[in-house]
Amino acid sequence: MVASATGRPGFGARLRAEPAFAVSLTLLWLLLAFFILYPIAALVARVFVDQGQFSFAAIAKVLTDRNQLAAFRNSLWLGTLVGVGGTVLGFAFAFAATRCRLAPAVVRAIDVAVLLPLVSPPFTTAIGYIFSFGARGLITYDLLGIRNVSVYGLTSTMTAETLTYFPIAYLTLRPMLAAIDSNIEGMALSLGASRWRVFRTVTLPLCTPGLANAFLLLFAASLADFATPLILAGNQFPVLPTQAYLQITGLYDLSGGAALSLVLLVPALVVFIAQRFWVGRRFYVTVTGKGAGQAPFDSVSPAARAALVAVCVAVTLFIVYLYALLVYASLVRAFGANDTLTLEHYRAVFTEGLRVLFDTLVIAALATPLGGLYGVVMGYLVTRRRFLGRTAMEIVSMIHYALPGTIVGIAYLIAFNDPPIVLTGTALILVACFVFRYGPTGIRTTMALLQQIDPSLEEASHSLGAGTGTTFRRITLPLVLPAFFAALGVMFIRSMTAISATIFLVSISWTLVTVRILENMTELRLGMAAAFSVVVVIIVFIVIGAIGQVLRRLRTPGSKPVTGLLAT
Repeated sequence: MVASATGRPGFGARLRAEPAFAVSLTLLWLLLAFFILYPIAALVARVFVDQGQFSFAAIAKVLTDRNQLAAFRNSLWLGTLVGVGGTVLGFAFAFAATRCRLAPAVVRAIDVAVLLPLVSPPFTTAIGYIFSFGARGLITYDLLGIRNVSVYGLTSTMTAETLTYFPIAYLTLRPMLAAIDSNIEGMALSLGASRWRVFRTVTLPLCTPGLANAFLLLFAASLADFATPLILAGNQFPVLPTQAYLQITGLYDLSGGAALSLVLLVPALVVFIAQRFWVGRRFYVTVTGKGAGQAPFDSVSPAARAALVAVCVAVTLFIVYLYALLVYASLVRAFGANDTLTLEHYRAVFTEGLRVLFDTLVIAALATPLGGLYGVVMGYLVTRRRFLGRTAMEIVSMIHYALPGTIVGIAYLIAFNDPPIVLTGTALILVACFVFRYGPTGIRTTMALLQQIDPSLEEASHSLGAGTGTTFRRITLPLVLPAFFAALGVMFIRSMTAISATIFLVSISWTLVTVRILENMTELRLGMAAAFSVVVVIIVFIVIGAIGQVLRRLRTPGSKPVTGLLAT
């Protein structure tokens, strides 16, 4: 075996000695090149190449169009508002859950209500918002008697997106607040500081990395969302994702849509770089291991506690109300016009809509295990193995996760719509889109879990004569099974609820339930849209509950909780 200058086997020698490693590495690079790098390259080529000549015409057309520039500014403004509002709301919920000494049953009830927007189609809140505040809304028309009200615009879109995405901030910030050593705050209080000063000078600074990360996550989620603005923003507040969608589906201008998505790529990459190189490299030690207090620090005055609890209860009840309204709308003949109870909408879902449900479940059944396996294998390789191009592989694997879904969908449409590679209209392109867009969740979870596992366990196996494959199968794989099942949960949720990328890839042969819901909304078949949404939420809760049961059985002391894993 050829050795390197350090005395270790050379890279080529290791590949020959470990054929399973060589095959896995080669296969992963081929998949990354075909399903990630190639579509992005095709997107860029469509924008900058015109009839075989390099040209800035498409991008210049966007940058000189006042309407498109206004949509770009609107996207950034909406993302900022949602990021700030969702982070503040998520922090309030996390602070109340960890510092207000709420009863466990109350915290569990809040958790379930908060998770509702995460396990339903992203525009479900928008549907409930229309039912409440639309022209025939329950609150505006029936209760307040307001006529000719418009529910469309920035305020409605921002509110709906904030309610949809603030649970991400809650799940991000709650573990950080729970991990702060209570002695740190207790010492500040014992030195004479007021509760407000302890919060302002100790607790809040320690949460700065989490707050920044939560803001960036929510900003990126808003930037990628085109369905909610499509329903609620209307022509009053156009944003770039909806403009790109309409450019392709309405004007059949693929080059124009590609140019718009490329403009959207700039803030998306800025957010990704900020997360990776700014937030990720700032670490505030909050758990010292030196007699850390275990009980949460009682840093909330009775008045502040009452205010926090009131806000959390009010928001929770409003979320529950929106989903209860959704159920009611699915059970009446015509919401706001004819309140006769009926099962007609559900009958339509399970007759004319049965094919859509079947297609969605088949796609989810294929994408979920493949995405879970992809996440575990990739996470293991970039964490535990040393090879040429390891960092590049990790970065490439995260590209589609960092990009707005609109960009990914348009890139796939351009890359796989024409010979020599035609995949549009097939199930394969939908499965690939889900695997390589949401599989990175499993990669990050596996990496985080492996960083908590001492490598000496695998080294001991090697020293006893076990090969790499045996060690991975007998030692590593059982330890990362929680990450695998958590990735399964995320993959299934996204396969059932995502729309921003896949709406460009559905066809007559294969479609998805989220696309059908959006079609029903645009056709004003609100009852059927509500029924589809309720069915999706029920299916997701059943599957995630089953996965959660498996995770609880596999969980070992010190591992991450289920909600934390799913939140990643």
